[in-house]
Amino acid sequence: MEPIELRGDERLDYLLAEDLRIIQSPSVFSFSLDAVLLSRFAYMPIRRGKIVDLCAGNGAIPLFLSARTSADIIAVELQKQLADMASRSIAYNQLEQQITMLCDDVIGIASKIGFDQYDVVTCNPPYFKAYENSEQNQKEPLTIARHEVKLTLDQAVRSASELLKQGGKAAFVHRPGRLLDIITSMRANRLEPKRIQFVYPKEGKEANTLLIEATKDGKPDLKILPPLYVYQQDGTYTEEVRKLLYGTEA
Repeated sequence: MEPIELRGDERLDYLLAEDLRIIQSPSVFSFSLDAVLLSRFAYMPIRRGKIVDLCAGNGAIPLFLSARTSADIIAVELQKQLADMASRSIAYNQLEQQITMLCDDVIGIASKIGFDQYDVVTCNPPYFKAYENSEQNQKEPLTIARHEVKLTLDQAVRSASELLKQGGKAAFVHRPGRLLDIITSMRANRLEPKRIQFVYPKEGKEANTLLIEATKDGKPDLKILPPLYVYQQDGTYTEEVRKLLYGTEA
């Protein structure tokens, strides 16, 4: 590996299951378990295909996906600092031939990279509405990543639909409280929900994460997958989550 330039409080973290490295910053952006869950939940063509990851942040999901598929991946992130972190991580892992990083707005992105052309779109959008001030982070990069100040859920869903070819799949991770909003928006944008999985902190707790995949112009046929629990009662990761994070040898 070539030496990598780290700036400010950036650090180089391991993606253990994928044997890759990623630049993170505690004050700017670090990916969460949600990115891992979405990258493993989403359908992926093994060899050929065209994939777009919206709201790419520091590039975690495209890096995770590169371990599952040989298909071309375009990552779209509005914030220059995050897109730069992602670009440097992609270069460090020598994945420039597979992953293209774009610093651009998710809104209207299909007009720049093509309508109705892509097999899969993944998206980890901002979770909180802009008026939810109690949840708002004071640091602008985190605020934009977590709150709908630059991109609403409906705009993200619309962009995913515009990118996808007929029969293509859109996979989102979000909060269970927005389930009806997501389904309503998907159906208004020609995306038919086909798979849903709820993620729980541990057994006996309410779900705090939602994974949902839809097919463009698909027929109604929704499957609810078995629940996924993150922690065991003793606070350690469940075996399923440990494998996601650390690989089968963990």
